[in-house]
Amino acid sequence: MADEYNIPEQPVDDISLLEPEATYSYADYLKWSFEERVELIKGKIFKMSPAPRTNHQTISMNLGSEIKNFLKGKSCKVFAAPFDVRLPKNSDDPDNKILTVVQPDICVICDHTKLDVLGCKGAPDLIIEILSPSTAKKDLENKFELYEENGVKEYWVVYPGENLIDIFDLKKDKYVLRGKFIGNVSVNSSVLPQFKVSLEDVFED
Repeated sequence: MADEYNIPEQPVDDISLLEPEATYSYADYLKWSFEERVELIKGKIFKMSPAPRTNHQTISMNLGSEIKNFLKGKSCKVFAAPFDVRLPKNSDDPDNKILTVVQPDICVICDHTKLDVLGCKGAPDLIIEILSPSTAKKDLENKFELYEENGVKEYWVVYPGENLIDIFDLKKDKYVLRGKFIGNVSVNSSVLPQFKVSLEDVFED
């Protein structure tokens, strides 16, 4: 439990001052000013990868720009990391009760009431994670379960080295694999009707 550890009440500028096994909240997260990027998943600290590799950035830019162009004039909005997504148990939870803060590579939010100056409070409609060697386990296990239980309607997992995308749709509170997409094909989104992008454009360098 949190009270078993010495959780600093003042701003923290050195990550080594934190207890790796302690349970932290978004209120704690807001006090951290160290350079390392981290996420909180159910109160536990997960370090993010260092600066993303070139192919990771290229894919993120390609996908993000395709979605942004499609959404021009529409109500949904697209955001790219670093962008904080808070996933509270209850929509009115205060900062000290929110134990999960993640930074998806790309997310689409259609409910504007979830947006504020700090990012998003509540589940995005679509989340895209681009795997890297240091975050693959987190994205495929921890975040998969997290997004599923918080009601993210659609989850894309992008494999840069294989030019492959897995797409999951939320059905009856469980993710169902729509397909593994590779090669000269196009993919669409269940939450963004009429949006379509070719994998050649996604992985174009």
